[in-house]
This record gives sequence, structure tokens and C-alpha cells, in this order.
Amino acid sequence: MTLVRPAREADTEPLRETHVAAIEAFGPEAYEERAVAAWADRGDDHSLEGLDDPDTDWVVAERDPGPDSRDTDANADTSPVAGFGRLDVTEAEAEGEVIAVYVHPDHARSGVGSAILASLEGYARGRKLGELTLTASLNAVGFYERVGYERVREVTHETSRGVELDCLLLRKEL
Repeated sequence: MTLVRPAREADTEPLRETHVAAIEAFGPEAYEERAVAAWADRGDDHSLEGLDDPDTDWVVAERDPGPDSRDTDANADTSPVAGFGRLDVTEAEAEGEVIAVYVHPDHARSGVGSAILASLEGYARGRKLGELTLTASLNAVGFYERVGYERVREVTHETSRGVELDCLLLRKEL
């Protein structure tokens, strides 16, 4: 079972690790090695930018290990970070932009990404937004199209190392 909750400052390092692991696992499906390395490099920025901003929604997905888990570790009552997402709101235009949906490779294709996106979309609906946009990496386009996002145009995303990634701008009416 997946639990999606608000992100906390203490999530910074697990989110960074999840971000890099997801890029390194799934980026090669669409990009060359140099581009993947540049995309995964976050420089020195390991903060949750906008965590306290009322127009930014950060969420973390955790996976419940379930009743069959035999984990006897002292921290067994905490679920591992399985993914995270971020939504920025432009209230004046009744729009939102999904900035991130990343799933750790250990939890891929288990509904985590869908749960994160559903949470962000629910937040957007609660803010009475009319549509969401996002810049999708080429390896993630199929996921977003399956949940109702439509292609708008080709765009590029510049990494912190200055490498440009071909991406697609997608949108969804809420």
C-alpha cells in the first residue's frame, strides 16, 4: 500500500537519493549517458525549495511493507521513501505546474507514481485550478499520457551542468 503525505525538511536526503536513483535507472531509456549524468547532478542544492510556500505542494510517497514483512529493525515502523512530487501553483492564472514526480526504482510500476500524481492533482482541484502543465522527460511521456495528459509541444530542459534534454510540454484539464 502507498501512503502519500506532505514532505518535511527531514525528507531532503531521501528525496535527493530517490531523484538520482530514478534518473540513473530510467533516464537511459531516452537519453545518452552524458545527459543522464548531467540530469542526475543536483550540485549543492539538496533543499526542498518552497517547502513552506503556500503555492507549492511537496509530497512524499511511502510504501507499507505489509503484514508479510519480517523486518525486525528498530526502525521498522517507518516506510521507505518510494517517491516524491512537487506542484507549483499560479493562482492568478488558475494553473499549476507539476515540477516533479520521481519514483525510486525499487518501487517502479507499483502505483507509486500514480498515487503521487493523484495527490498533486487533488491539491490542484482543491485550489480550483483549471489545468496542470508539466515538462516530461521522454522516458516518462507514456506514463503521463496514460493518465490523461496531452502533448502541447517539444521543449528542452537545461540541467545544472548546462546540458539540454529534449522533453515534451504536456497539459491536462482538471
